[in-house]
Amino acid sequence: MKLGTILNQLMLSFLFTHELDAMTQSEWRLLYVLRNLGDDNGRWWFVVIHIPLFYVLIALTNHTQERVQNYSRVALAAFCIVHALLHLNLRNDPLSTFNSVLSWGVILGAALFGLIYLVLVTKNRNRKVALARL
Repeated sequence: MKLGTILNQLMLSFLFTHELDAMTQSEWRLLYVLRNLGDDNGRWWFVVIHIPLFYVLIALTNHTQERVQNYSRVALAAFCIVHALLHLNLRNDPLSTFNSVLSWGVILGAALFGLIYLVLVTKNRNRKVALARL
């Protein structure tokens, strides 16, 4: 299996595990669209929205067209980093209860694998450009 595929699968694993943890932390309370719905409706919509979201992430990052797959994986990697930064920014918000090692481990784990993926892609792209110049 290619290293890029392994990193992508690890990113998705950490991100999906974060969403499991997000259910126990009532993360919908942090989302502007869902926070005013109350806990029952917010929880319901939070779960339902993740079904097509997860499907799209899995389908695009494993697409049969290499170009779609590559762009999707880069976008996911960038999202995982931005996502961690958003959580860091919200860490003192009274509605945020992501305080445990587990919570931060899965948030930062997704970001770490996203960063490694982007570094790998950048190195490979620079190597291809350098070879093309020879």
